[in-house]
Amino acid sequence: MAVLVVRHVPGMDDAHSSTDTPFKTTRTGRCNCGAVRFEAECDTRTGNRCNCSICTRLGVLTGTLKPADVRVLAGEENLTGWKVPIGTRYFCKTCGIQCFARGYLKEIGGDYATVNYLTLDGFDPSGTRVLHWDGRHDNWKAGTREEPWPLIATLAG
Repeated sequence: MAVLVVRHVPGMDDAHSSTDTPFKTTRTGRCNCGAVRFEAECDTRTGNRCNCSICTRLGVLTGTLKPADVRVLAGEENLTGWKVPIGTRYFCKTCGIQCFARGYLKEIGGDYATVNYLTLDGFDPSGTRVLHWDGRHDNWKAGTREEPWPLIATLAG
């Protein structure tokens, strides 16, 4: 059984992650075909979107969790990883759905994992506050903000 590793970022507004909130619940999730199943303890009232090329194309809505808060329940052998500059995204080999990712990013506290909220059973994104990261421009130090970051950097005038 795999355990994904995440460290909470000291001083980070809890709106940026679903760690340490009284609203955490244990949710089950799966890929589309059901070959990969997992559970995550998370607070889905707030989620993250990133404007990097892969997040934009996948349309994921993620949450950052503590190390022990994501557990693979079945289908670990059916996962395949794709390495990106800040970590590895894990996809089902059968249906191609990304359930979660893990990696290291100094700007958010080091080791981290994310879960794709859209793979959680019974999840309705209509009640989730969305915060936006500027991953496309490697602008992690800026943190999140309410409005989406641009896909194309604007030139100063």
